[in-house]
Amino acid sequence: MKFSLRRYVPLLLILLMTSLFTGCGYNKMVSLDEQVSAAWAQVENVYQRRLDLIPNLVATVKGAAAHEEETFTALAEARSRAGGVMEVNEDVLNNPEAFARFQAAQDSLGSALQRLLVVTENYPELKANANFLALQDQLEGTENRITVERKRFNETVQIYNTTIRRFPQVIVANMTGFEKRPYFEAAAGADSAPQVEF
Repeated sequence: MKFSLRRYVPLLLILLMTSLFTGCGYNKMVSLDEQVSAAWAQVENVYQRRLDLIPNLVATVKGAAAHEEETFTALAEARSRAGGVMEVNEDVLNNPEAFARFQAAQDSLGSALQRLLVVTENYPELKANANFLALQDQLEGTENRITVERKRFNETVQIYNTTIRRFPQVIVANMTGFEKRPYFEAAAGADSAPQVEF
């Protein structure tokens, strides 16, 4: 009986592929990819919370500052733009341009909210309104949550990106379609200190 290596080639290929995918971190990459998706969903969750608070805040402010229509219009437009890109899907996570559009819409909404809160400083009766104060506290808490969740998202993306770029995982990542994910970045102009005038 003659030993034939050819007979065992399929079995050897199966063993090689199994060891390649398990030994090179394929399962870990899948787990990290899911963690990135979960972190992204949590970022969107807190953005949605902010989006839901805005109508209540605007309604409360409108009663005291009805003639600040320009600010209300800017906030409504920013909210509309942000609401149009709230869906979590692979397009946003895997497409740097879509991710940048999402981030720009959220930055615009945050900026409009800041303008609204600046306007409220001119209305002492509003600053004493219990409903407004409660909404302002909720919004401040939500903004803090957004910061925390964006940080967690960036940390998760950093672990994922590092894993798929290391050898030998990079080979498996390239073969199976794992791609680098974008980070949240600071808004344009965030590196400059704001001017404060009294």
